[in-house]
Formats: sequence, structure tokens, C-alpha cells
Amino acid sequence: MARFRASGCVLCFALLFALALPLAFAEGTRMPMKEDSAAEFGSSTRWAVLVAGSSGYDNYRHQADVCHAYQLLRKGGLKDENIVVLMYDDLANNSLNPRPGVIINNPKGEDVYAGVPKDYTGKDVTAKNLYAVILGDKSAIEGGSGKVVDSKPNDRIFIFYSDHGGPGVLGMPNVPFVYAKDFMDILKKKHESNGYKEMVIYVESCESGSLFDGLIPNNLDIYVTTASNSEESSWATYCPGMDPLPPPEYDTCIGDLYSVSWMEDSENSNLRNETVKEQYKRVSYFYGCVIHQHCVVQVKGRTLNLKDRDSGSHVMEYGTTTISNEKLYLYQGFHPFNSNASKNSLQSSFITPKGVTQRDADLLFMWKMYERLDNRSKKKETLKDITETLNHRLHLDNSIDFIGTLMFGEVKGPSILAAVKPSDVPLVDDWNCLKVMVRVFESHCGSLTQYGMKHMRAFANICNNGISKKAMEDACISACGGYNSEKWSPLSHGYSA
Repeated sequence: MARFRASGCVLCFALLFALALPLAFAEGTRMPMKEDSAAEFGSSTRWAVLVAGSSGYDNYRHQADVCHAYQLLRKGGLKDENIVVLMYDDLANNSLNPRPGVIINNPKGEDVYAGVPKDYTGKDVTAKNLYAVILGDKSAIEGGSGKVVDSKPNDRIFIFYSDHGGPGVLGMPNVPFVYAKDFMDILKKKHESNGYKEMVIYVESCESGSLFDGLIPNNLDIYVTTASNSEESSWATYCPGMDPLPPPEYDTCIGDLYSVSWMEDSENSNLRNETVKEQYKRVSYFYGCVIHQHCVVQVKGRTLNLKDRDSGSHVMEYGTTTISNEKLYLYQGFHPFNSNASKNSLQSSFITPKGVTQRDADLLFMWKMYERLDNRSKKKETLKDITETLNHRLHLDNSIDFIGTLMFGEVKGPSILAAVKPSDVPLVDDWNCLKVMVRVFESHCGSLTQYGMKHMRAFANICNNGISKKAMEDACISACGGYNSEKWSPLSHGYSA
């Protein structure tokens, strides 16, 4: 079941205000500034790639994040021709959507869906198309609008990815996953082609740090921040039953904590004055206060609750960190309305909401649906769905544990499967082996689903210990023989279950 975390409450809010206030006075007030001119920005073009890697109404927040990001960038002056959007697009007209044609990402309920380009939707939201978009390779595109990042050596690129994830992977609504090694190879290829000046990447997912730990060199001119390190969940927010609440007619979380943190900061800040690093620190600090309930011990610009060290997650940074000293407007644009914004803007608009882990948000959605229903037969059907989802989660956990026992013994199995490499070492030695082990498991045991992606580390450690494909097949048959995996087909990753 979902685990609920309280906000930093009065103490955290007061500390946030106290820290932000001196900066605000140091900034002072400013006269409104004009839009960028050619002299200010030169011949450089800003590009953006926005990716929501899930589908289904229970995952509402990911597409809402991406739509919100689009509106932010458009207000900042980026043109539609330079923004590429990949999202399944099954929310606005979903039968469960209480506001047909509208998507929101904040309790205030402002529509963020209007005008969003339908570049790649439905079956066209794939890892293959994402890679082609980043590389600017129109010939490799399958379906969609055909829009790609046709960037030049002096251009800057901003990538925002919101979804479920696991160690070494990001989700996609269509197979396969985005694997860290494949994604890094694409970034390196883009760099080798002299296709950009600098790039900034924001990633919202569980274990998102594992996409870059030990993989991204510091000479690609790419700066990355992630919602969590390589071992932690990220968090959904603006959820039913939490404070602040989404509008009462919503049974699903409408935002993700890391995502709405950076966007609400950008919306209320003068991005000509705020640096990428300042946003990283501020989002880290707010994120820590929300997840860890109070702001007492500072660690890398964020906080830890010493009574609950294992909860929450840490906003991380990777790559060419010198880029973080640049102003945000170089990547996200600038709206003249915010010319006079001071650095304490976030504290007034982002009031430390509570959160629920990404992997538990779907259960929260189903329980809220169950509570709202009056029809007895529909309540029974929803309860059955909840039971099946919980049973499949238990099946995945037990299957992985049993496979570990078969391979490494009852005593050593759990520790070998859970082993974590040092932060500067990639998750797995052989990434092709990792893909093979996942396919073998799903063919016998059903889809990992968004929940089961957390077990990617176990598959990585199976590879790191030299287990063969045949041995993996035998273990999966022993663990899952007779299990009906049709409902949990690997083709869907279980995202619509």
C-alpha cells in the first residue's frame, strides 16, 4: 500500500523562507526586460525534447508533467518547431477524466493540454523514435510527425523525461524499455556529430541516478539532474487524500514532486538571473523538506531525516557540472512577466505538498476509485483489480527471491541480488545480458510492470555473476511454472493493468 510522508510543516516552511529572504533582498527589484534579441543569444537555437514514458489514467501525472513543461517553454519563447513531444495522449479524452479535453498539473487546475504538439503518440512513443529524435535522424523515425532535433553546433538542448523507472532503465508505453547504455550511446553519438553546444537533462523516475552513475563522462557538455539516486524511489504529489489536494473530482495524482518543483520554480523566477545550479539546489532543498518531514541536517543542499534515513530520495547531478553555472533562460527561455521575480518566489507558490512513492501511486488511484464508486458490482470489480495487482506484485517479489535462492543459495541469494556497485561504476557489466535476462523472465513470469522495474538490479547482478541464459530459463520455469502470465503480457509492461 501507499506510504504517506508528511511535509516539512511550519518549521520547514519557516526555514525555507529564512534562507530565501536574504537572496531576494540581494537581487533587488528590476525593470521589465525585453525578449531575447539576436545580439543577446547569437545564432543559437533552443531545442527541447519532452517525454512521458507511461500510459493509462493511473499514470496521469507523467503526461501532465510533460504538458506543463511544454507550456512553460512556450511562454519562455521556444517555438513549436523546436519542441518535440512524446506522450501516449490517452488522458484528455479518457472516460475517467473528470474534465474532458483538459489536463492539469496543479491543484489550481489550469489546463496544460491546450496546444501541446502531438508529435509522437500512442504506438509511436518508443525508444527507437526517441533516439532518432535526439539524433535528428528523420530516416529512422517510424510514424509520428517526423519532427526531430535538427540542431546545429551552437544550439542548446533541454530534455525532460517523466516516468517510472528502475535501476538502469526508464519506462516506455511500448516495448522495449530505454536502457541506460543505449541512451548514453545516443548522447555520445550526438556529441560526436557536433550537434549541440550544451545540453541539460532533467529526469523524473525511480532510481533515475542509475541512468548516469558510472556512465556519463564529464566531457560531453551535458549536465543532468535526476529525481533520485540509483537506489531510491521518486515521488508523486498532489494526490487524493493529501495536502494540498487536487480538485475533489480527481482520483489520481496529478503531478510528480521533482517535476512540479522545478517547473513551479521556473514559473515564478527570473530565469535570466537564476542559474541551473541554483534551481538544482532549491529543488533539492524543497524536495528534502517534503520527503523527510523537516529541515534540520543539510547534506548537499538538501535534508535528511535522521530518524528515517531509508525513506525519500536525493536529487542528484551528473555530467559536465560547470554548465550548471549558466543561466536557466539559455535552456528554458524567459518570460518578461517574471522580470521582477525574486529568489523567494518558490516558497509562496510551492507549499511543501506530501507525496506517495511512484510505485504506489497506482494503488492509491485504485483505492480512491473503489471508495468513490456506489455501484456494488463495479466496486467488486475494482476490488478484484486491486487484489490481482497486489498478487502480481507478490508474485514478482517471490519469483525473484526464489530465482536468487536457486542460483546462489538461500543464504547468499538475497545479498547477491541486492548488491549495489560503487556510485562511479555502471550497474551491469554486460547490458545485452541484462536485456536477455529481462526477456527470459517476462516470457515465463509475466510483465515486470511499473512496480517490478525495481528488480532490474537483481537481473543485473545475475549477469554480473556469470549466469547463462539457459540457467536463467531453468530457474524461471521452476519459479513461475504454471503461472498465467497472459494478463501481464510483456508487450504492455502492465502499465494499463
